[in-house]
Amino acid sequence: MAADLLHAGPLEAPVVSPDPAPGLGGGAAAAALLSQQVPAVSAPGCRSVSVVFPGPVTRQGCCHFACELLKHVLHQRHQLPLPYEQLAYFYRRALPRQPQDGDAIKKPRSTDLRSSRKCQQVLMELEGVFRHLETMFNLTLVPRVLILLGGNAMSPKELYEINLEGISVGNAEESLQTPSCVRKLFHSLFLADVFSELQAVPLMGTTVMIQGHRDCGTDWFRPKLNYKVPIRGRKLTVNLSCGGNSHTNPSTQQGVTSAWDNYIWFQAPVTVKGFHE
Repeated sequence: MAADLLHAGPLEAPVVSPDPAPGLGGGAAAAALLSQQVPAVSAPGCRSVSVVFPGPVTRQGCCHFACELLKHVLHQRHQLPLPYEQLAYFYRRALPRQPQDGDAIKKPRSTDLRSSRKCQQVLMELEGVFRHLETMFNLTLVPRVLILLGGNAMSPKELYEINLEGISVGNAEESLQTPSCVRKLFHSLFLADVFSELQAVPLMGTTVMIQGHRDCGTDWFRPKLNYKVPIRGRKLTVNLSCGGNSHTNPSTQQGVTSAWDNYIWFQAPVTVKGFHE
């Protein structure tokens, strides 16, 4: 993956824009319409970043975008002491090994044990969320994902929305490489500088909401039929779409708005609690 990231093509600057109008189609049409809109003044504390990929992506790629953004938000908002991959690596390396002959038995400090248990709990919860997100993306098209920090699902302190309605879904052979898309996504977030102005926050609970077909058959996420996206609190919307030479079958295109009436919100049954070392 690192090699793919290093050899990705040239990057484009992000487009910071208002949210697309309801009923907007996906793919190249959505990208064209967004580019014609006149930027509007965002509500205080609300920002929007649009990223257009030059071709279709896979469902697995969409899941990867959501998981990577969740990891990034948790670290940037001081809910994890290290980026997720580093935290998992150092935790595994710190696990006690079986003593060999002649090794002195060293008793761990109580503070190390407490920190280790907290880290283990967070990693287990996140791994579960990632695994079930992958299952959900395999069961249904996913138009939107919410990452909610603090408060509760109805009134969070911070809200991060991943809008996938403009994504064109293709098979593995015709789709872009996921690592290069992830690199473009995070380069766009870096250029938009969406986290630098935010103040440090205390440890908070993190909840994940995902939109999917009401009959998708998930047995882990809990359906929330009457859920409405909160309008209060600080909000960042990341609009992902496909442009360029993206020509996918309409039945596989995320932006088919006529079918969204059958899509509802589902809530992850766990609240991830961050920790400090």
